[in-house]
Amino acid sequence: MILVPVMLVLVALGIVLFSWAVKNGQYDDLDGPAHRILYDDDNDKIPDDAKQPGKQSGEDQTS
Repeated sequence: MILVPVMLVLVALGIVLFSWAVKNGQYDDLDGPAHRILYDDDNDKIPDDAKQPGKQSGEDQTS
């Protein structure tokens, strides 16, 4: 007798939370975070004093 009303309240709460997430834009950009890992932004995080002199960003020194 108690489990059915508790289940209905939980389902209603889940529907309300899901509709709140959709209204606030939680599902707007699904592909952006997956593609962001491919961007090379490591050069911005390396301190200037740790960089090797004469080596420019994105350039390999193979001789």
